[in-house]
This record gives sequence, C-alpha cells and structure tokens, in this order.
Amino acid sequence: MPGRTRPWRRWRAAPELTTGPADDVENASRRFLLYGVLPLWFAPAVGDWVMHRRSRIEDTSGLRESLVHALMMAEAGTPVVLGLVAEVNPLVLATMGAAALAHGATALWDVTIATGQREVTPVEQHIHSFLEVLPLTAVAFTACLHWDQVRSLTRGGDTRRAWRLNPKPHPLPAHYLGGFAAATAAFVALPYAEELLRCARAARRRAVTA
Repeated sequence: MPGRTRPWRRWRAAPELTTGPADDVENASRRFLLYGVLPLWFAPAVGDWVMHRRSRIEDTSGLRESLVHALMMAEAGTPVVLGLVAEVNPLVLATMGAAALAHGATALWDVTIATGQREVTPVEQHIHSFLEVLPLTAVAFTACLHWDQVRSLTRGGDTRRAWRLNPKPHPLPAHYLGGFAAATAAFVALPYAEELLRCARAARRRAVTA
C-alpha cells in the first residue's frame, strides 16, 4: 500500500498539462471538454434545484427524492474527480462508464418517485435531459482522447498498472482545478445541500406532528 500511495504524494510536482494550440484536434477536444462540457453541468443543476424548490419538494416527495439527488451527484461527481486528477487508464474508464450508466438508471428512478408526488413540469423534464446526457458526453470525449486506453480496456488491461489508481503524469493546472472545485461547491453542492437540509427539517416536523 505505501508503494501505491507514494505517487500521489508528489502528483503536483510533475509539469502541468498544457492544451497547446487550438487548431490541434486533440487539444481542441480537451479544451472543449474542460471549458465547455464540464461547466455546462452548473446551469442545469441550479435550474433543477429551482424547479424542486418551486414544486415544494420538502412537502411532496420529500427527503426520499432529495437523497436520490445526492446519490446522482455522487454518481456524476466520482468520474469527474477521477478524470481531473487521475491517470486515465482502463480502471478509470471502466469506473466512468459504470458511473454514467448508474446515473442514468438512478435518474429514471428519480423521475418515477417525483411524478407521483409533485408536479414535474416540461421545463424540469428538459433540464433533466441535459443532466442525463452530460455524463455520457464527458465519458465519450475522454474515451476519444485516450483511445489507446479504450483498446487496453477491451483486452482486459495490458499491465498491472492499468488497474491501479495513478495520478496524472501531467496534472491539470492548479488554477483550473481550484476554480472548478469552487464552482462545483457554489452551483451544485451548496444548493442540493440546502435542499437536503430543508427536506430533513420538513420530515422532522411531520414526525413531531404525527
């Protein structure tokens, strides 16, 4: 175990990854993934939270649906974190794919819970379509950028390193990681934490009244 954790102790010491000229296909795809696809998560996430608040989720589907939302955030967030800090290898690609499929299945469960207990407007359904497709889009872009690792995955991994969680050989710039973390906290984590707390308080009030 100490040998496996040693690379993570110095993962910021390696030269940072640069995206290079925009006219290079690989770098243009990486730019679009980092500065286009991933930030697109924030607007529909806030919009979805607004829709839940307008339909008074705490008094309808309540804590159960809010916990499902927390589960979906974990399913979407895990592959994002791996893609940002870890070397993309068969282990990371397999985890990303499994998380994206799990997110889609949980999204279906979420709508099944919601439609029977609160109003799910066409606008909210349209927002859901964005939230459901973004994880698949991110996985697709990552696979295209690391096609050699996709081939390795189809062969079961060529080396033991393929199934280890390794830091990126060239980490993403610290200012990008810090900015993305701050934006995720502001536009995803905090709104849904507020929703979860609101639903928990409403559930306690109902329990006391009963």
